Amino acid sequence: MTGVEVAVFARAPVAGQAKTRLIPLLGAAGAAHLQARLLAAAVAKAGALPGAACSLWVAGDANHPAIIAAATRHRVPIEAQVGDDLGQRMHGAMVAALSRHARCLIIGTDCPALTTAHLAEAAAALQSHDVVLGPAEDGGYVLIGLARPRPNLFEGIAWGSSTVLAATRQRIRDAALRLHELPALPDLDTPDDYRHAQAQGWLPT
Repeated sequence: MTGVEVAVFARAPVAGQAKTRLIPLLGAAGAAHLQARLLAAAVAKAGALPGAACSLWVAGDANHPAIIAAATRHRVPIEAQVGDDLGQRMHGAMVAALSRHARCLIIGTDCPALTTAHLAEAAAALQSHDVVLGPAEDGGYVLIGLARPRPNLFEGIAWGSSTVLAATRQRIRDAALRLHELPALPDLDTPDDYRHAQAQGWLPT
């Protein structure tokens, strides 16, 4: 197998359930609309990586119009996230993607600062490293890349906490894996994050 698959992890942008910490600033409909724009932008960036395949892994309503629109526009397949927690869902996506391609990158939709150039760096690094991480400034990560399944990197992690990155780095050290890290980038979760992204010109139109 050759090539790389970029698996975009997304939630259906349902008003009242999407970007809930931004509802006080944008309203429920506005927060959901932002989530739909972030989703479409993430798929577009993944689809722009030369020679790469892209897949859209959905939690929630896979038939939501925003999901269908992004998948149709960029001609990517829609897959359902399966598992009891984020780690199980990401590991499942890794196994599926690595059955089709030699390398897999998983990204979310919450980091508008992530670019196709970051994806290209990550894909290239996997030719000489076991793991690639894109750290998030809040203690998580915005990208993980592997060239073979590593279930131990996804088990027993306190997902959503500020310890995700540190715990994952420790697992990588314990397994003596070769790690390449991208520059740390900010997620977009809070009103302050939104204002920062807006000032930096990162918000998708």
